[in-house]
Amino acid sequence: MSRTRSVASSALGVNRRTVLAATAAVSVSAGVGYALRPTDSQAATADATTAAAEAPVAHSRVAPAAPLAPYTKGTTLATVATPRTSSGYRRLGDGAGWKRVVRADLAAAKSGRAGRRTALASFVQFTDLHLADTQHPLRLEYFRSTAVNTWRPQEALTVQGGISLVERVNALRGAPVTGSPLHFVMTTGDNTDNNAKSELEWFMKTMSGGRFTPNTGDPRHYEGVQNSGLKLYWQPDSALRDGDKQLGFPHLHGFLAAAIREVRSPGLNLPWYSTVGNHDALPLGCYGSHGDTYLTELAVGGKKLMSVSASEAKKLRDSIRQVKDPKGVGYADFLKAHARSMRSVTPDENRAPYTQAEYLKAHLDPAYQGLGPVGHGYSSANVDAGTQYYAFRIADDVIGISLDTTDAGGHYEGSIGATQLRWLDKTLRDNKDSYAVIFSHHTSKTMDNTRPDPAHPSERRYDGSAVVALLGSHPNVLAWVNGHIHRNVITPHSAPDGRSFWEISTASHVDHPQLARVIELVDNKDGTLSVFTTLIESAAPHRTDFSDLTQTGLAALYRELSYNAPGSSTVLGGDAKDRNTELILKKG
Repeated sequence: MSRTRSVASSALGVNRRTVLAATAAVSVSAGVGYALRPTDSQAATADATTAAAEAPVAHSRVAPAAPLAPYTKGTTLATVATPRTSSGYRRLGDGAGWKRVVRADLAAAKSGRAGRRTALASFVQFTDLHLADTQHPLRLEYFRSTAVNTWRPQEALTVQGGISLVERVNALRGAPVTGSPLHFVMTTGDNTDNNAKSELEWFMKTMSGGRFTPNTGDPRHYEGVQNSGLKLYWQPDSALRDGDKQLGFPHLHGFLAAAIREVRSPGLNLPWYSTVGNHDALPLGCYGSHGDTYLTELAVGGKKLMSVSASEAKKLRDSIRQVKDPKGVGYADFLKAHARSMRSVTPDENRAPYTQAEYLKAHLDPAYQGLGPVGHGYSSANVDAGTQYYAFRIADDVIGISLDTTDAGGHYEGSIGATQLRWLDKTLRDNKDSYAVIFSHHTSKTMDNTRPDPAHPSERRYDGSAVVALLGSHPNVLAWVNGHIHRNVITPHSAPDGRSFWEISTASHVDHPQLARVIELVDNKDGTLSVFTTLIESAAPHRTDFSDLTQTGLAALYRELSYNAPGSSTVLGGDAKDRNTELILKKG
C-alpha cells in the first residue's frame, strides 16, 4: 500500500493532519475523523472533501496543547489505584504504575524504531460504562442471592464515575507515546445498563456536557434496593448490619441523597463516536427488543421486585444464560407470579425502554452534539435503514468502522448478519489504501450466538470466527477494538499468508479496575507498524474520604467500592501483556 501523506517533525514523525491540528492551522474537521458519506442504506464510501464541509462548527472547548515528548502523568504508566491494607474492606491509595510491554507475537521489534516513528492516529476507547438507573423496576438485583457478583454495591455511582472518566480524558496532553493530539473518543457499547430512556439521557449528557439529575421516580429521595432494609444489599445510610457491612463496608449517612443529586459533566473536549452494545439495544441486555408489553408497563409503573429465593433466582438466571426465553415472555410470567412480593415505588415514564430509532435520534439531536461529529457516527441513513453500523475517516491514512454485533432477538452474546458482513468486506475493499481499525461491542469469542434475527429471519448470522477470517483477508486491518467481557485481553490474529491484526479488548468502567484505553497507531518506517495501548483511570483521587460526598468524592468512592465488591476479580485487569503495550505488526 502507498503511504505518501506524512512528514517528519523533529525526531518523531507525525501525520500531516496531526501537525496542522496541533498548530491550529486547519478547521476542526481536520484530523478528528470524517464520516464516510453514505451512498445508500447499506454501504458507505469515502468522500473526505464533502464530509469536511459538513463537519460541525468548532466548540468553545479545546484540547490542551500536546507535549513535545512522551509522558506518563495521568496514565497507569505512572500510578494505579492499589490497596493500602491487606484484609477486610481495603482502602485504596497510589500504587506503582504498570510498565509497557513490547509484544512481538506477529512481527519482530526492530531497533531504532523510536527515532523513526510517524504517528498515524490516536484515540481513546471507553467501554461498558453501564450508566445505570438503579431504581428501575426491571432490574435483576435479586440474582445476588444465587451469585454474589451479579449486584454491585457501587452501581448507584456510575454517572459520577463516568463523568470523572471524561475529566481524565480532558486533562490528557495528547497521546502518551507520540505526543500527537488525540483524534476522538469511541465508546464500544453498553453505554447504558438497562435500555432505559433515563439512562440514555444521562449517557448523552455525560459525553457531550450538561447538568442533570441521575434520579427517577420520587424526586425527593432514593427508592431502590439500597434503602430496602434487606440484608442482601449494602444499606449505606442505615445502621443495619447487612452482609456487606459484615465484610467491612462503611455506614455512610447521606450517601443515597448524594448519589441522586444534580451533577455536572464538562463534556468531552474531543469529538466522540458511539458503538452499540447489548445493554443499549435490549432490556436487561438480554431480552428481545420490547417483546413483551407487560415488561414495558412494569418499567414505567409503581412496583419493583427486590428479593426472591436463591433457587428461584438461579432458575431465572439459568434460563437467560441458556437462551430459553429470548423475548422475555417467561420473565414476564415470573414477575406476575411475584406481584404480591413487589414493593411500591414512584412510577416514571422516563424509565421506558428506548427503541433503536430513538437511540439513533438521540445521537443526532443537536442538544447532544458536544464537539461532534453530527450523529456521533450515525446518520439519518441509519435511521431510515434501521442499521447501527457505519464507517468514518480518522485521518488521511486511517478509517474507522463501527459494527453492530447485538442480537435483536434477545441474548447477551452477539453475531453479525450477512448484509453487514458484506458491507464490512466492501468498505475495507473500497478503502484498501487506508489502514482500518474495527470497533464493536462483542469480542470474537463472544460472537457465538447465530440465531436468526426476527426482523430478518432468512438472513444468515455469522460468528466471531467468520469476522476474524474476513478481517484477516484484508492487509489494511490493524486492530479490532471491543469490550463486553469487562476484562483486558489483547489477542494476536494471523492468517496463513502472514496477514495479521490485533484484537484489543478493554475492561469495563463499572467493574474493577474501571479503565479506559488510549490507542496510538504509528508507522515505524522499517516495514513494521506499532499499535500502542495505554490504560487510564478516572480523574478521581485514589484515596477516599468517607465524609466527602461531593461529585468528585463519590467518583473516588465508586472505584474503591468496585475493588471491594464481593465476587470482584482482580484478573479483570489482565496480565501485563494485556495492559500497557506496544503491539508490532508487519506492514501489509
